[in-house]
Amino acid sequence: MSFIEFKKLLLDAEISLPKFSKLIKVSDKNLQSYKKKDEVPNTIAVIARCFAEMNKVDIDYRTLIDDLDLKAKVKKGAGFANKNKVESVGS
Repeated sequence: MSFIEFKKLLLDAEISLPKFSKLIKVSDKNLQSYKKKDEVPNTIAVIARCFAEMNKVDIDYRTLIDDLDLKAKVKKGAGFANKNKVESVGS
């Protein structure tokens, strides 16, 4: 699916890109990166289509998704050190 088709589905779902990203716990920056590629991953496309269709038949998809209590992914690995961690220098 192209990014333009994706944005049209969000309009049909009556949700903005930032609100969509917050609802599904995916960073807005990540979703914006699909604009450069002009291709949206299948899972994101399916979610947007379902939201648009649910909105057409007056199903409150926002509450259904909120009830899932989704958690945002936390970056792990090299380069993503814990900022609260204090390291001693020169010990």
